Amino acid sequence: MNIKISIMGALEIRDELHKFVDIGDPQFLEVMYKAAKNYMEQKRKDRMIAEGEEDIKAGRTHSLKEARKIIDNWEIK
Repeated sequence: MNIKISIMGALEIRDELHKFVDIGDPQFLEVMYKAAKNYMEQKRKDRMIAEGEEDIKAGRTHSLKEARKIIDNWEIK
């Protein structure tokens, strides 16, 4: 039952946000856009950190020498 309540809450919030976007002035839209973009970027960084921590725990690491070799072989596209 809690999952259904959470989903309904999320749906209601989404609908409300759509209304705000529809009536918002350019300044409001810019603030909302920046907040959403920052939030999504932080979530991406959090996932990368969690993946890195899992790699370390699993022993999937490189020595400094190996890391330098990897970087030296990167191609800029």
